[in-house]
Amino acid sequence: MFNVNDKFALLNDFYEYTMANGFREAGIGDKIVYFDMFFRTVPDGGGFAIACGLNELIDYIQNLRFSDDDIEYLRSKNCFSEDWLEYMRNFRFTGDIWAVPEGTVVFKNEPLVTVRARSEEAQILETFLLLCMNHQTLIATKANRIVRAAEGRPVMEFGARRAQGASAAYLGARAAYIAGVAGTSCTLTDKLYGAPALGTMAHSWVQIFDDEYTAFKTYCELYPNNATLLVDTYNTLKSGVPNAIKVFKEVLWPQGIHKCGVRIDSGDLSYLTKKTREMLDEAGLQECKIVVSNSLDEYLIRDLIRQGGCVDSFGVGERLITAKSDPVLGGVYKLVATEDENGNITPKIKVSENVEKITTPHFKKIYRLYERKTGKAIADLITLHDETVDDTQPLEIFDPNAVWKRKVVEDFTARELRVQVFKDGELVYKVPTVEESRAYCVREVDSLWDEVKRFEHPHGYYVDLSQRLYDIKNTLLMENR
Repeated sequence: MFNVNDKFALLNDFYEYTMANGFREAGIGDKIVYFDMFFRTVPDGGGFAIACGLNELIDYIQNLRFSDDDIEYLRSKNCFSEDWLEYMRNFRFTGDIWAVPEGTVVFKNEPLVTVRARSEEAQILETFLLLCMNHQTLIATKANRIVRAAEGRPVMEFGARRAQGASAAYLGARAAYIAGVAGTSCTLTDKLYGAPALGTMAHSWVQIFDDEYTAFKTYCELYPNNATLLVDTYNTLKSGVPNAIKVFKEVLWPQGIHKCGVRIDSGDLSYLTKKTREMLDEAGLQECKIVVSNSLDEYLIRDLIRQGGCVDSFGVGERLITAKSDPVLGGVYKLVATEDENGNITPKIKVSENVEKITTPHFKKIYRLYERKTGKAIADLITLHDETVDDTQPLEIFDPNAVWKRKVVEDFTARELRVQVFKDGELVYKVPTVEESRAYCVREVDSLWDEVKRFEHPHGYYVDLSQRLYDIKNTLLMENR
């Protein structure tokens, strides 16, 4: 695991510190609070998102320490008490956290993470928690859309050079791998997390030699078991593909190697791949794979397949690693309850003229309801923390935005989505391997109906509130009109 070190201790919005110090000065630094992290809009108008980022958040919390230099910097701002600065010098997280595992299919307004902690601790976590979850959930969601568009053809993540910073490159590649890409160009992601590093050559390899044939021949001699040649440096059909065919036959075939490939990175990919396939097959190279790249996304990939493009795999860079079409998840971190010294929980709500910004109060659970016969997800139900869904009995659910829309669910199974990650500051969650999270993500997406997985105008998946939770929210809204 890649440990977060001291340099990230101050990677925080400054107001987290002014509030945390203020809580202590006001005598409420020890007050137990509950914060939810959730998002309000699915990227790209999609039907769902893929949760990711918990692994980095765990690492951050376990290693969060403030150095003497950090404390001196904070002291230099001349707005923090010495009592609070001493507390920060010895900072350790001592609270509880619940979260959905990485790879979970999630929907808007569901609490992906809940933090229960002393107010000054919970406040300190906000910025980095949002940074982790917003970025990696966004990239995992985009990657999964692209993977689904490829209809079983492997997708390789090629975006390191276009990522918005070093961590965005290697952590974005990790999120993409959990969401289904076959591998990544980022070597560090392979070393740290085991996502296979893939890649062969750039145009510069072809250009540096005196001619294209020599460039291809030299590469195949050096890497006969990993020979994918970039054929569009000069002229794909008149030069690149013919030279590749010639070299494959001269260098690989005498060694009994028939596994090889060509990559096309420019031009009319639909037309070029069809013609390339014809040329390869006529030359007896039916096993030669065709890889395409060049600013691809889920829509271009879908269109290539619909147009009959002969593509075996895709390399996707900037539009995946930056989620270019919708580059912000917009997750938020909101106070939803406080707790007194006797363990009594008081729900809190944020009210807004913008209806979508009204929060759902209280300490909560999320259940996913599945049709027993098909195993497909029916709806999610957010309940109070002390409620249990009995899936042996019929259950009435309703749309919290249109309460007259009610449905009785029968013959279903219920699964609680979240797990406890920290208890009293100690990690109590067995962190899955990346491969385990990747396999879990496949099962999660498979549990959705195809209508929810549409790219355009997906079927609206219901996230309902229990009657008790709805009544509490409605009461607080009336009280705060």
